[in-house]
Amino acid sequence: MDSPFSFSEGLIRLSVFFGIFAAMALFEIVAPRRHLLHGRGGRWFTNFSIIVLDSLIIRVLFPAAAVGIAVWASENQIGLYPWAVSQAIAPPAWLFGLLVFIFLDFAIWLQHLVFHKIPIFWRFHKVHHSDPDIDVTTAIRFHPVEIVLSMLIKAALIILLGAPAFAVFLFEVVLNGCAMFNHSNVKLPIWLEGPLRKLIVTPDMHRVHHSIRHKETDSNYGFNFSIWDRVFGTYRDQPEDGHEGMTIGLQEYQHGEPVRLAWSLWLPFIRKS
Repeated sequence: MDSPFSFSEGLIRLSVFFGIFAAMALFEIVAPRRHLLHGRGGRWFTNFSIIVLDSLIIRVLFPAAAVGIAVWASENQIGLYPWAVSQAIAPPAWLFGLLVFIFLDFAIWLQHLVFHKIPIFWRFHKVHHSDPDIDVTTAIRFHPVEIVLSMLIKAALIILLGAPAFAVFLFEVVLNGCAMFNHSNVKLPIWLEGPLRKLIVTPDMHRVHHSIRHKETDSNYGFNFSIWDRVFGTYRDQPEDGHEGMTIGLQEYQHGEPVRLAWSLWLPFIRKS
């Protein structure tokens, strides 16, 4: 089942994706935060190949995607909001949509934390962390199995809430845009960085999460709002070695392996000797 506005939805999402990607890629050239040790070339080929594979798999397994699932739930009166409407206790649609947006952001933060803490999930999530550099393409480097698991979790929450399609669509667009922004290799001016990270996750804030130091990787899990890490005690202000001196990626894979596509897809199945 396709959502009634799947074409326009897809067009808007692609336009926003390529627009933000181009803007951040240019920003990285104009004002880079770090020198890329492995450059772009092979890394970009691998990271883009992964997102193409992810997109094809999601299209096959979830033809309607997240927005279509929300439309289906609404049409069939499934979830918390349709029930609240039937009981005449529902808040205005715009308010419920805002609450859904905030809740989904918290759910993504919590999912991210869980994927670090539970070994079987970490096996797949570490593909994202294995990138030996961090830039705008790191935001799209997620193993297909993780993407499928994430979609299943998201679909369950959407159905449970009876989430409005407009709120799900807005969340998906903002999440993708913020992920590219906060993974980018850009240097924001100090006068902007500090105030901005009080609300949203900035590149300097999220870069700490990609450190090889475990205590730094175990921090700053947010993608959109920065409040969750502050509330739950996982916020870390700066990396111990500084942004220029910190080492990105996984301690055991600091050579050329993560730049290769086949190796990156096989990483979750590699057994440590």
